[in-house]
Amino acid sequence: MKYDPALKNRLARVEGQIRGIIKMLDNENDCREIATQLSAVRSAVDKTLAHIVAANLEQCIIKEYENGGNTSEIVQQAIELLVKSR
Repeated sequence: MKYDPALKNRLARVEGQIRGIIKMLDNENDCREIATQLSAVRSAVDKTLAHIVAANLEQCIIKEYENGGNTSEIVQQAIELLVKSR
């Protein structure tokens, strides 16, 4: 599957956020500031996962529909993947 370059950009920002959090730990920043940044990272990763699953789901449904297959099974698998990630 070909992924949108915007997804790589999202993950690069997350990578930068993680580096920033490590510096915050080294600088012994307040735990509330660190927790806030960790929460932001988790949110960014969750959104990226949702975009990846949605794009993949769309392509899989189209392919399955064209082949006369069961698209509801694919949707169920995507839902399970998202639920499992939480």
